[in-house]
Amino acid sequence: MVATVATVAYLGLEARAVEVQVQLSAGLPAFVIVGLPDKAVAESRERVRAALSAIGLALPPKRITVNLSPADLPKEGSHFDLPIALGLLAAIGATDAESLSHYVAVGELGLDGRIAPSPGVLLAAIHASGQDMGLICPASQGSEAAWAGNVEVLAAPDLLALLSHLKGTQLLRPPEPGEAEPAASGPDLRQVKGQEVAKRALEIAAAGGHNLLMSGPPGAGKSLLAACLPGILPPLEPSEALEVSMVASVAGELDGRRLRRRRPFRAPHHSASMPALVGGGLKVRPGEISLAHLGVLFLDELPEFQRGVLDSLRQPLETGTVSVARANMHVTFPARVQMVAAMNPCRCGHLGDPALACARAPRCAADYQAKVSGPLLDRIDLHVEVQGVSAADLTLPPPAEGSDQVARRVAAARAVQSKRFNGNGVRTNAEADGELLDAVATPDEPGRKLLADAAAAMRLSARGFHRVLRVARTIADLAGTEQVGRIHVAEALSYRRQAPRN
Repeated sequence: MVATVATVAYLGLEARAVEVQVQLSAGLPAFVIVGLPDKAVAESRERVRAALSAIGLALPPKRITVNLSPADLPKEGSHFDLPIALGLLAAIGATDAESLSHYVAVGELGLDGRIAPSPGVLLAAIHASGQDMGLICPASQGSEAAWAGNVEVLAAPDLLALLSHLKGTQLLRPPEPGEAEPAASGPDLRQVKGQEVAKRALEIAAAGGHNLLMSGPPGAGKSLLAACLPGILPPLEPSEALEVSMVASVAGELDGRRLRRRRPFRAPHHSASMPALVGGGLKVRPGEISLAHLGVLFLDELPEFQRGVLDSLRQPLETGTVSVARANMHVTFPARVQMVAAMNPCRCGHLGDPALACARAPRCAADYQAKVSGPLLDRIDLHVEVQGVSAADLTLPPPAEGSDQVARRVAAARAVQSKRFNGNGVRTNAEADGELLDAVATPDEPGRKLLADAAAAMRLSARGFHRVLRVARTIADLAGTEQVGRIHVAEALSYRRQAPRN
């Protein structure tokens, strides 16, 4: 007899159908798992054996063969424990095999029979919903699975409770979708003294989803400004929240009772490796740029990152996706992020201040800034020089305008863009390209002349030219103007810096 249970394997944000086939046959007692299992799946033998023993069941003294079909698809993760155990229970007659045929099962087993959380439950629930099947998952992740919508969820705390439900002796209560995350909390722009140009650039970046680089001496407020950004960004739309939650789910970072509603804000340390930043590793997992999808990736001390790591961001910043290629698989993660970076002008940080600058100035500044490649700088829309804050500035009263007022203007500009790009697959001005960009951001005649003259004088690349247009479109949206004018182009050009030749 062969018992089958449906489960999934994760490839990026895709859940692939996997059939767990369990056969009991004559021969020497053995427990074999085949079908390209990784180490975690191979160790399921011991966890399943102990979990069944904990509920008073012992494996029969027969040859047990578990096949994970399709056999050429790599299987990774501990979530195969539960479907393997259910297949064994069906094979020995402890539960009805027919009742299991309507469910997809995922979950890790403890040695005492408890069903422990495992990454990717939201993806499995969406897959089950598309197959008109239910989902069996850990009790702690039932609320996460319920966000998938039209899917029956059996969220069991342990194997015994699950068996009781399948036999109809003690039914499990259907889980309810968890509550959304609370509103973002963090520093308010009222805490930033001075820095009006930087605050204006931050508002433009938030309104259009543009990349931003702040350069200035230590203690000028660059990190504080970046930390204020989540407070002025609009919350995620329902469809966006599902995308962000799926990435967090497959990475194992999703709170099982809460769907993501805040835009992600990721700030990796400058010692981060390439797989940590863009994804990959021995077991392919999303990197920081994917975990920041539809949110902000903040890179503090930008030149301190390894140059190869920074250059690996160039393609994702253009395409909005990360592709990790392996010999036996090809995995793609979303990575539509707004990159905000901060850096000192030189290693000592005090270039331009004769009293504090080191003896190697200005040569040290050229060497330090050369660690960031020109092509990466060319992908940054807004370049801002943040000046040092004096003691007199710090004694001034807080600004009258804070994050709430700026957030309202950002939300209004985002609403205009949402209406403008409805049906085009574009969310913000930063994503507009090609004919669409020409249609929505072509300036008036004085603006076109200024842009043409500036492009020649500043020797802008084609990418830089189009990024100026996108920023100008956002500035016009903040001003409530339909036509991009000369004043909008002029302000956009003031934030542009020609990428250095390395």
